Amino acid sequence: MMLSTIQLVALEKSYRLLNHGPTVLVSAQDDTHTGVMTAAWACAVEFSPAKVSVILDKSTMTRSIIENSGYFVLQVPNLKQLKMVHALGMMSQYDAPEKLRQCGTELFNFPHSTLPAVAGCSAWLLCELISEPHNQQTHDLFIGKVLRAYADERIFANGHWKFDEAPDEWRSLHHVAGGHFYTIGHAVSVQEE
Repeated sequence: MMLSTIQLVALEKSYRLLNHGPTVLVSAQDDTHTGVMTAAWACAVEFSPAKVSVILDKSTMTRSIIENSGYFVLQVPNLKQLKMVHALGMMSQYDAPEKLRQCGTELFNFPHSTLPAVAGCSAWLLCELISEPHNQQTHDLFIGKVLRAYADERIFANGHWKFDEAPDEWRSLHHVAGGHFYTIGHAVSVQEE
């Protein structure tokens, strides 16, 4: 092993070593408000029943909406939505009540659902909140049971992403820090002999 190339990473920056999963948009609606926010820390938790987790800061209105309604949508945005994704992450709906309009966020509903979904994304997971007050208050960790999942067939078909076949504008965004993103790269495969 070449130890000369290994460097110590400051603990306050250590999250960046794992923080290149897809950036997601989180949307929700209660009796009064509709909110959408950007989140970098989301992941699958379980296969069956399908569950996901996402970190939602206490200062966000979308978090409050989810706590009130018990439902949310995780969606995977793409390169053509970069400016909107960044703007949604930089603005608070508490400070900017017209945030969604200002960011150019178009919403729609899937059949048999009233949950607000962001148009133009690559994938959507409609979720019911699994209430875990301790985790939510102490760790900002929200867990959802996936009720339905949808994907745009131009980028996801037969259970697989098609990043190598689709135009670059469909590539998922991966936030690193400070408005700096990567898009997903090219596929590589292990060839079995």
